[in-house]
Amino acid sequence: MTGTDHAVLILRLAAPLQSWGGPSRYNRRETRSQPTKSGVLGLLAAAEGRTRGTSLTDLLGLHLGVRVDQPGTLLRDYHTSSDYRGVPLLSAKTNAKGQQTRTAPAKYTGVTQRFYLQDAVFVAVLRGPKALLQSLDEAVRNPVFPLSLGRRSCPPTGPVSLGLCADAGLKEALEGVPWQASAHRRRQAQGATVALEATIEDPAGDQLTVDVPDTYDLKTGTRFDRRTVRHLWVTLPSGNDRPATESAPAGQPDHDPFALLGW
Repeated sequence: MTGTDHAVLILRLAAPLQSWGGPSRYNRRETRSQPTKSGVLGLLAAAEGRTRGTSLTDLLGLHLGVRVDQPGTLLRDYHTSSDYRGVPLLSAKTNAKGQQTRTAPAKYTGVTQRFYLQDAVFVAVLRGPKALLQSLDEAVRNPVFPLSLGRRSCPPTGPVSLGLCADAGLKEALEGVPWQASAHRRRQAQGATVALEATIEDPAGDQLTVDVPDTYDLKTGTRFDRRTVRHLWVTLPSGNDRPATESAPAGQPDHDPFALLGW
């Protein structure tokens, strides 16, 4: 149901790198193929200037929908770390006082793998109380803390907020936002429409995803709750009037290798 006391906030999530991790830990930090609710709410909390220990209760009730306008490609980043003092790294073991012990035999270099999405573009819509979303919209446009797409090292490009729209279902809201892919990707479109993958929060959905945070407090750690989602396809105008069966103009190649990269 829709009402005048509710609205939909539209966000454009685009950057050279994004990383939407879930419960991954330790030396391997993965990314999901779409923005998570934890990551999107974290962006909103940062915009409002909330500290990590601040309650998220008012944000957890927002319903999230995500559209994949440009899927991007997966990047694995190889990291090494060491103690600047030249001493062995800490191990996972603790002594009787609860203090971490040094590795034995001594280990001076740690290795981690971190995964990112390159050149991806998403549209996220959040449905909830109009007053709350108006406040969040203003915060995203004038953030207290720097905004990031999943990790602090992933700042967004271009305006994040596309504004508010009248209350509607998540699917209808996603259908009302023009295709946000890069100009290069839009030129590749064949035909007058494009079909985009989408995921919406739906109590009657057929899949569960574990990405609802209870807190961002580093001391207590984040525990993730489940929500029910539904996957679907959204059809939008591509902006390209050339029929899908029409060949490329003379002088232009029929094959574009960048298409394999999702650009």
